[in-house]
Amino acid sequence: MDATLTFLGSGTSMAVPTLGCTCAVCASAYDPASPNRRTRPSVLVSYNDHNVLIDTGQDFHVQAVRENICSVDAVLYTHGHADHVLGMDDLRPLSFKNPTGLPLFADDATADVIERIFEYTFRKVDRYPTSARVTLHRTPTTAGYEIPLFGATFIRVPVTHGRNTIAGYRFGAAAYLTDMSDIPDESLPLLRDLDILILDALRREPHPSHSHLAKSIELVEKIAPKRAFFTHISHDLDHDSTNAELPAHIRLAHDGLKLSFEIA
Repeated sequence: MDATLTFLGSGTSMAVPTLGCTCAVCASAYDPASPNRRTRPSVLVSYNDHNVLIDTGQDFHVQAVRENICSVDAVLYTHGHADHVLGMDDLRPLSFKNPTGLPLFADDATADVIERIFEYTFRKVDRYPTSARVTLHRTPTTAGYEIPLFGATFIRVPVTHGRNTIAGYRFGAAAYLTDMSDIPDESLPLLRDLDILILDALRREPHPSHSHLAKSIELVEKIAPKRAFFTHISHDLDHDSTNAELPAHIRLAHDGLKLSFEIA
């Protein structure tokens, strides 16, 4: 079936413009129309009149207003870092429409973080009355674990994030692998025959917990999707000049970018 992926955010944990920075990329990003303005990383997958969100960073409210998101039907989490979970509370008004609780899917490590930060949402006694109406589903870390949602299947693709292993997801002909420094061999079979591959590409220089530009290009050539888009981009990479260097099938993502693909 037809699906649309929207980049809600394509930036790093410090976003772009980065506070206190006066570099040319950050200076340009004060213009709301600049593709260098990058909020925290997240995507929305829309299909069959449903919206599935991957991660809720601290910019989710701004992103939802910008994209006129009026409903969310499920949320998948990649890991428990601040720029991926702190916007969970902004789901509150959207969750009130769901009588059984908006489903959240996270592995144990991530679920523990979410429950600790938002203790008032998940407590059993004296629960805050207008807390988000969510149901947290703990998922295994097994490569290839399937989460069926609204006629499509989201498949866990483990990726390396520094010393940790976190979740990427494949859904139909697309895969979203943010915050990765490498892709383990066990995950490569899950990435065959992709139309769209989305990878972390933080900067030009190597980084201990994120892939850098040259490495991400090598991974694209190894996996061989039809199209690739880089996300989790720092202020080290200017949008237009970097795109001019890249092969035609590889682009930097930008906030608000929409991609069409087939989901199953």
